[in-house]
Amino acid sequence: MTPAVTMAKKAGVQFKIHRYEHDPDAESFGGEAAEKLQLPESQVFKTLLASMSLAGRETLVVAVVPVGGMLDLKRLASALGGKKAVMADAAEAQRATGYLVGGISPLGQKRKLPTVIDATARQFETIFVSAGRRGLEIELSPDDLGKLTDARFAAIAAD
Repeated sequence: MTPAVTMAKKAGVQFKIHRYEHDPDAESFGGEAAEKLQLPESQVFKTLLASMSLAGRETLVVAVVPVGGMLDLKRLASALGGKKAVMADAAEAQRATGYLVGGISPLGQKRKLPTVIDATARQFETIFVSAGRRGLEIELSPDDLGKLTDARFAAIAAD
């Protein structure tokens, strides 16, 4: 049981857990999840952390985007009312969330961070995000994910 699964369970939202055999040599953690679960890359989302200045101080923020795409840092900053964002250091992301890179979930992080989910998530009844461990995905509705993370939805994926 990961903190992500515990959070979903406690909130009483509907979700399903999907497991697959993680390949340590996989080039893309999210791409591997989509491939092994036989899902379109547009329905599987990766969790990325960025750093930006919010209210005059450097803050880590969470971006949830389709695994087949890239994060547009300028759009992310704009969605949160900032000017510029940069990708967070992997070690910093792991410390802040309590998860290892490749298994970072937007759910059940050590600290609640400002979160933005790419607007394309809403075209699906359910989406898949990491459940907090490589080889483990949680399927839930985008709106439930948004509620659990206090996220806003915005177009943050690069075209």
